[in-house]
Amino acid sequence: MLLKNWATACAALAANDAVMHDLIAQYPNSRLGKRVEPFQTLARAIVGQQISVKAAESVWQRFVAVVGEMTASSVAAADAASLCAAGLSARKVSYLQDLARHFLDGRVEPLRWRKHTDHAVIEELIQVRGIGRWTAEMFLIFHLQRPDIWPVDDIGLQKAVALHYCAGDRPSVSQLQKHGEAFAPWRTVATWYLWRSLDPIEVQY
Repeated sequence: MLLKNWATACAALAANDAVMHDLIAQYPNSRLGKRVEPFQTLARAIVGQQISVKAAESVWQRFVAVVGEMTASSVAAADAASLCAAGLSARKVSYLQDLARHFLDGRVEPLRWRKHTDHAVIEELIQVRGIGRWTAEMFLIFHLQRPDIWPVDDIGLQKAVALHYCAGDRPSVSQLQKHGEAFAPWRTVATWYLWRSLDPIEVQY
C-alpha cells in the first residue's frame, strides 16, 4: 500500500532532488487520500478529463446532486438531459453511462485488478469507451495507489515540470518520460507533489 510507504518515498525523493525536497517541506500534510469505491474513482476521472481541478470539483458536485448515491445503477438510470444540465458534456454523459453498464454487466471487475500489473490494468480499462491511458493512470494512482505512475499526458504534470525544471518551457512527452526516470520507483509521489505545487486544491479522484 503506497500510503504506508509515503514517508519512505518522501525521504528518497527529498534526498535525491532539490525541488522535491522543497515541495515536500512546503506541503508536509499533503498526500493521497483514502481509496474510494472504484466506480466513483473512474467516474470522477472521466468528469475531470481536460478541465481544471476546480472546474472538475464544481461539475462533480452538481453531478452528484442529480444522481444522488454515486453508484453504477444510479448513473445508468439517470436522465441524460439532467446530467448535461449539471455541466457535463453529452460525450462525458455517454462515457459515464457506458462505464456504469460495464460495472453492472460484469465486464469490469475491479477485484481482479489488485493482482494485475499496471500495464494489464491499463489495457483492460481502455476497453471502456471514454477511458484512455490518462484516466486509467488516475485509477492506478487514486484507487489502486500504485507507487510508480508517471502520467506524461497529464497537463498539470507537464506544467509543473516546465515550471520547476525547464525554465517554463513545456517538455515533450519523451523529455517528460526521461525526466521521470529519476523519481522511480516513487513517481506517483513525485507527481502528487508536482500537482500540489500548482493548485491550492488537492487532486482527488
